[in-house]
This record gives sequence, C-alpha cells and structure tokens, in this order.
Amino acid sequence: PLTRSDCRRRAGVRSPAGPAAAVHEIILSNRFLVVRAKELRCGREESRRFYREHAGRFFYQRLVEFMASGPMWAYILAHENAITLWRTLMGPTKVFRARNSVPDSIRGAYGLTDTRNTTHGSDSPASASREIAFFFPEFNEELWYQQEEPHLRCGQVYYNAEERVHCRAGSGTLQKKLVQ
Repeated sequence: PLTRSDCRRRAGVRSPAGPAAAVHEIILSNRFLVVRAKELRCGREESRRFYREHAGRFFYQRLVEFMASGPMWAYILAHENAITLWRTLMGPTKVFRARNSVPDSIRGAYGLTDTRNTTHGSDSPASASREIAFFFPEFNEELWYQQEEPHLRCGQVYYNAEERVHCRAGSGTLQKKLVQ
C-alpha cells in the first residue's frame, strides 16, 4: 500500500524542449501520476533561494546560473516509493558516472555536466514538501491528501494530455485515458 510519504514527490526538469518532452514521457511510462505540472522560469534570486543549502560550495554559482538560464518544468509526482523510484530513474548526479554506469538513466541520456544534469529530485519527504511549497505555493498538500489522494489510490484517475496532469475520474474534464 502507499504510505503518505510514498505518495509525494517533486521533480524539476530544466532542459531544452526535446529532453523535457522525453523526461515527461519517462514520467508517464513509469506510471507516475502527475499531480501538478507547470512550465516556469526562475530568476537568479529565486534560484539562489531554492539552492541556498549549497551556498558557499564550489558548484553553487554554476547551479544558480543554469537554473536561471531558461524555462523549466516543475512537477509534483505521485507513485508508490516515489522518491526512491524517481532518484533511480534520474541516475547519479555526476553525468560521467551516469553515462558509464546507468546510460539509460535521465542524466545518463540527457545530462551535460554535473550542474547541468537535466533533473532535480527531492531526497526526502521533508524536502519534497519544502520544494512543493517553493514551486507550487498555491498547492495545499494537506487538502490534497484529504480530497484527491484517496482517488489516486483507487485508480480513479485519467491523464489529461492538454493540462499535462492526472485528474480525478468524473471531475468534469474530458476523460482520455484511465490509469488502472
């Protein structure tokens, strides 16, 4: 069964259109449920705030510059063992290691350098909650767990390709594909 911490996940994708589309397909093909998704642009100040735990480290400025260099996709994803599964799909942070040990991972296939490695993934439920609040301040996690998450557990959802998210079955939007 899914536990509360298993069902939450935040993933950020910062890449050109081709890899972003490929990463989205990886998300769907691995049966993650897309709870929220949005394309956004982080400025330097936002990027500094997001990565403040790395301030003073040798890679910090490169990471901030990359995050601020163009559009990205932010996701809230749900899946049993979501954090572990997403981190496995991303592959090692170091692109050289990813290319040699897990070439089919997201970072192995699309990463450019250690700071331009295509994806970010929360490392714990606490980090996921903090990162969800950063990128989706309008999202009420407690309310979602009360009202939406029970429907995900029962499989009462479908993927809405136009909105790029999974929706509750019978929620009034066109039903295109039921997720079993």
